[in-house]
Amino acid sequence: MLAQFATQEGKSIRCGLCPHQCLLDPGKTGICRVRRYDEEGLVSLNYGKISAIQLDPVEKKPLARFMPGTRTYSIGSYGCNLRCPYCQNYHIAMEYPKTRTLSPEQVIEQALASGVPSISYTYNEPIVFYEFVHHTAALAKKSGLSNILVTNGYICQEPLKKLLPLMDAMNIDLKAFSDETYRKICGGKLQPVLETIRTAHERCHVEITTLLVTNMHTLQELNDMINWIAALSTEIPLHISRYFPGYHYNEPPTPVGFINDIYQMAAQSLKYVYKGNI
Repeated sequence: MLAQFATQEGKSIRCGLCPHQCLLDPGKTGICRVRRYDEEGLVSLNYGKISAIQLDPVEKKPLARFMPGTRTYSIGSYGCNLRCPYCQNYHIAMEYPKTRTLSPEQVIEQALASGVPSISYTYNEPIVFYEFVHHTAALAKKSGLSNILVTNGYICQEPLKKLLPLMDAMNIDLKAFSDETYRKICGGKLQPVLETIRTAHERCHVEITTLLVTNMHTLQELNDMINWIAALSTEIPLHISRYFPGYHYNEPPTPVGFINDIYQMAAQSLKYVYKGNI
């Protein structure tokens, strides 16, 4: 499947999907590992490649204030455009899992047959699954299904604005409130994620998740993050999630006391704060 947001630059192609703006020579793939410059142009290698399908409570996305009490038809592929060493889904985000091929029509058929009211694009990073998500979400809308995107928010504004009319809800992972942390630990930049949150908040239901990774955050940084969210809207739900060791990050689990302290801090400024993984 030809990928969108590609610009020819001499003998190379620049991918314009996410802020990495990878410049690819023929035969090369981007940081995400799933967009490659082939003979026909920039192609999406994971189009229709489904690694996981699950009927989940919508609260697991996590979404606390969108269709509560319902289940959602959740699908994922493989690939990611960040490199978090503590990745909780590294086996599909960072590796090459077994997949099966489904068309957007088949996904919609199965979702409708399951009797749930929504589809969630989740598990790996759905931004790098962009073309399939867009095609499937358009069919979902026509079929009366709601669309949920569970994402790191690392996407350029043009593709985001093209996708947002199809989205009903998003959970955006705000990993830190420090550009240095994003660059050194996650392999990205903070500002594009903040821009995604601002833009999405204007167009659909948004909730934010922050995984409190041991030794990755300061109290001042988290206080600044809470104040930034509150300035945007005090009604944006914030999910504070507990980290556990995994992948390449072996610090001990987040102390529960620290989770409680940040919860109390956030609850002073935001109407809806939730603790997860406790």
